[in-house]
Amino acid sequence: MLIDTHCHLDAAEFLGQAAQLAQQAGKAGVQRLVIPAVCKDNFAQVAQLGRFGGYALGIHPLYVPAAGEEDLVLLRELVAQSMADPNFVAIGEIGLDFFVPQLCTPEMREKQMVFYLEQLRLAKKFDLPVLLHVRRSVDQILKGLRRIVVSGGIAHAFNGSEQQAHMLINLGFKLGFGGAMTYTRALQIRRLATTLPLTAIVLETDAPDIAPSWLATGPNTPAQLAQIAAALSVLRKLSSHEIAAATTANALAVLPRLIAGSDLATHP
Repeated sequence: MLIDTHCHLDAAEFLGQAAQLAQQAGKAGVQRLVIPAVCKDNFAQVAQLGRFGGYALGIHPLYVPAAGEEDLVLLRELVAQSMADPNFVAIGEIGLDFFVPQLCTPEMREKQMVFYLEQLRLAKKFDLPVLLHVRRSVDQILKGLRRIVVSGGIAHAFNGSEQQAHMLINLGFKLGFGGAMTYTRALQIRRLATTLPLTAIVLETDAPDIAPSWLATGPNTPAQLAQIAAALSVLRKLSSHEIAAATTANALAVLPRLIAGSDLATHP
């Protein structure tokens, strides 16, 4: 069994195709999909799609510029309500993005940090893991995690240094590897995927984004996770069974509510 720990099944590219895509993933051995929210407008939709594995609620840094205090109020209310839902597994997607130019002004950096810390506090209050967006921001992410200690989570699409990786691991985090790892030019990501402890690695697609090297056209899909896992098998010189068993165990360890949630991505 494989678990896609980060899949935007609610994306516009997948409109009306969620069940079909989940079934395709299931046939490829991907039995659970974790679907993070990005803003208040998709909270309800990701909760509905949580039947394919699990969902997270949070405000993505790319959506922070248009968000206000009322968004955080709504998020707090929904998280409290969702604790009774076994498919609710984490706070996310949250974090910091210091790559997109319009997010890098002093004002936007400060606002991102406010939303990040507030959502960490929410995760701490409910003892929930977090799904982190860490693009060009790992050091600042780490500062927040040292300030507000949460019960671990996943650093999605990790592309930091080995030192940063171990700092996150020591704070109870797993690191997400996906399609970027399949490109031979992605030397740093492939090196980390090869040398970091296998106990620290989880797999993801970030579908419909971060398409793997073999996907020339069309959006990325959760079914691609099987080949992504095979690529990791080659890098680590382990069998596909060993990679599937290890990464699944890692995902369930860091997202413990997944154990009580939906069993199969092929759920109707």
